Amino acid sequence: MNAILRLTGFFAFMAAVFFLSAVPLPAKDPSWSDLNELVTVLYQKGRYTEAVSVAKESLELARKMFGSDHPNVATSLNNLASLYKSTGRFQEAEPLYQEAMAIYEKAFGEDHPYVATCLNNLSSLYKSQGKYAKADPLSRKALEVYEKAFGQDHPQVATTLNNIAEIHRARGQYAEAEPLYQRALTILEKTMGGDNPNTATPMNNLAELYRLQGRFDRAEPLYQKAIEIVSKAFGESHPDVATYKNNLALLYKVQGRFEDAEKTYMTALHIVERELGKDHPEAAHILNNLAELYRAQGKNDEAKALYEKSLGIQRAVLGENSSQTATTLNNLAELYRSTGNLDKAEALFKQSLEMREQALGPEHPDVAVALSNLAGLYYDRARYQEAQDMYERALKIREKVFVPGHPDIAILLHNLAGVYQTQARYREAEVLYKRSIGILEKAFGADHVNLANSLNNLALLYKWQGRYDEAAALYQEALASLEKNYGADHPDVLIVLSNYAAFLREIGRIREAEEIEERLKRQVEAGSSS
Repeated sequence: MNAILRLTGFFAFMAAVFFLSAVPLPAKDPSWSDLNELVTVLYQKGRYTEAVSVAKESLELARKMFGSDHPNVATSLNNLASLYKSTGRFQEAEPLYQEAMAIYEKAFGEDHPYVATCLNNLSSLYKSQGKYAKADPLSRKALEVYEKAFGQDHPQVATTLNNIAEIHRARGQYAEAEPLYQRALTILEKTMGGDNPNTATPMNNLAELYRLQGRFDRAEPLYQKAIEIVSKAFGESHPDVATYKNNLALLYKVQGRFEDAEKTYMTALHIVERELGKDHPEAAHILNNLAELYRAQGKNDEAKALYEKSLGIQRAVLGENSSQTATTLNNLAELYRSTGNLDKAEALFKQSLEMREQALGPEHPDVAVALSNLAGLYYDRARYQEAQDMYERALKIREKVFVPGHPDIAILLHNLAGVYQTQARYREAEVLYKRSIGILEKAFGADHVNLANSLNNLALLYKWQGRYDEAAALYQEALASLEKNYGADHPDVLIVLSNYAAFLREIGRIREAEEIEERLKRQVEAGSSS
């Protein structure tokens, strides 16, 4: 079985939006402050169109009341920009953040904390666009300002450390991200107390890092602790509880703990629908993730219904061409692909790609995801040259945006190797598989689960070349990695076991093959009866 690795692009955590309150200067009329407060309330309720309208009114009123260079104008500019960012209107957000920062710099100087907040927000915008090289220096400048103004142990310093860590994580620089998350968490625990809800953010993000690294035993207790802290502070129905439960559910899904994942997703969804409304974008986000869970289990009708419900919310609230809408559309395309409706899948993949290019630009990492998934469809349809072209284009994007050792580069190398392997270009395929394995080993360690697919496929390649001893060793290595991380009954373990049994039969090791086939039969029967 020549496994193509796929990225579906659903999101695991919510990015922070930094809204600003009025600068503590005398105001001529409280109505501007009231509008500012209303913007925040509407945003929290997911009523983005209304929030943008009120934010524009706030900006117009601020210019009229205070003059174009007043800090309150900068506050309105920042808040409107943050709304544009949340709805994917990045081109409109950038000049507003820049104008706000220029006003604050003129009013207070370059080393004022308000300037640092604008730097953080502009950095977050660039991160959302995949412009990590532009995002990183802005967050570092913000860190410098905060440390100078407040000292090294201030909560704002912790927030900015967390943001820098997020950039490192997005770029695949996991070793650099981990100590920054840990330092941010230590500062918040020291200054605010170990049970303060602000500690939950870096705690959750550190858990996300561990999940990506396959360090599941470290990730789960951090998710649980974050949920416990926020529940104690705000109650079990707070939206932040839903966010962290959503992320915990994703961990369970990756581990193959599907019942735990479904239960946790459902709890998160009920919280969001009750507290924020059934048409809130976060409800659509969780519906999409729950649909992904059902698709992984082969519950295709349930998955399709949830994808379509999610799409309905996103189109109504975020717009027809938002990047979030494109993600759900991509995932629905994956469902059609997996059920054999390849024409429908191809049309949706192409639509999702076009939407992402329009919303995010042609070199965004999410565009590479869309290209990779479309390439996977072309592979399924034996359109190998088109698959190769798409993979190579996606690889160019990732190699430009990410650091050389990013795991997502390894995934594309693996998939491109699969195309070469199918075309009997064995030497080229072997080189790419080994590059992929080398990156993954360096990023995650020699026994990480992400290595298993490359090991499995390289084993298949060696089998085709008659290199049986090398193939057998790789199958065994893949199995050991999967069983260590997932347990003996995980679906991925069963797939590799099946491949290994077929290989043993083909090379005449019948007794060993029969032993594995008997084990497979017992595990499948146990799974169906449980």
